[in-house]
Amino acid sequence: MKIILSLFLTASLGASSAYGWGADGHETVGFVAMSASFLAPKALSFVRSSLGCTYDESLGPAATWADEVRPEPAYAWSANLHFVDALDNAPTSCSVSQSRDCPDNQCILGAIANYTTRVADTHLSAVQRQEALKFLDHFIGDIAQPLHVENIAAGGNGIDAKCNGSSTNLHSVWDSGMINRLLPSKYNNSVTTWAAALVTRIKSGSYKCEASNWIACSSTTETVSKNHDSHVNHGIIPLECPLVWAKDSNMFGCSVVFNFTSGQDLCTSSYYDEAIPVIEMQIAKAGYRLAAWLNSIFDGATHLP
Repeated sequence: MKIILSLFLTASLGASSAYGWGADGHETVGFVAMSASFLAPKALSFVRSSLGCTYDESLGPAATWADEVRPEPAYAWSANLHFVDALDNAPTSCSVSQSRDCPDNQCILGAIANYTTRVADTHLSAVQRQEALKFLDHFIGDIAQPLHVENIAAGGNGIDAKCNGSSTNLHSVWDSGMINRLLPSKYNNSVTTWAAALVTRIKSGSYKCEASNWIACSSTTETVSKNHDSHVNHGIIPLECPLVWAKDSNMFGCSVVFNFTSGQDLCTSSYYDEAIPVIEMQIAKAGYRLAAWLNSIFDGATHLP
């Protein structure tokens, strides 16, 4: 059944302000997944028929829906599902634990498990399955954003930062600040151009050798319980792969994310040069994983190299 949060919503910055990648980043994740050779036949057919003309039959335009409805009272329960507050000690040590960080499954780890089940449930209505697809489209993007898997200062929302001369916070810099500089400077300010470039890197460029490792965890049924790291809560059985993906993203908190000095402009300095390759790789990774995940759900395997 759908995750429903208790009536109290934490007043932390993490719950109120943590938006992932921004619209451009999320759309790019969706467009990467929509690459002609990535989605297998049954997955592609479901995506097109489910999303329909409202979303141009594409995961790209649909990827922002979960952020768009989040401020609405009817979707207030979804606020905490966009992230997991990893109670680690970044940047000294980084880790994510399902039992420690998401014991009630009311976080992005439980959300991906929940909507993986729902999107394949033919007993649900077309509207419910479309909603599940749009949540997966968005959350598999969110979990690739390092500050969506980190508790420090509410995922960086409480850390003052500067981007292109303007005052902001670290989370916002990663969500959109650096992307807003990247797109016009390298991709003609086009998310489809960016997505096409990332797809090329996956197929034949700098990501080719590592892309298979990105989807090494692709089972939509393998549970975390086998590692004694969590238990069933709210009727949701936590899955291994979302935890693997979260750990992968979280490690950047110990290498790149917090590696700056006070007052440094993060969008015009060496920090940008170090962070942008991570952002591009994480966007590509999320799109490739999204395609592999949907293929596994609908076609029984990733059908990807």
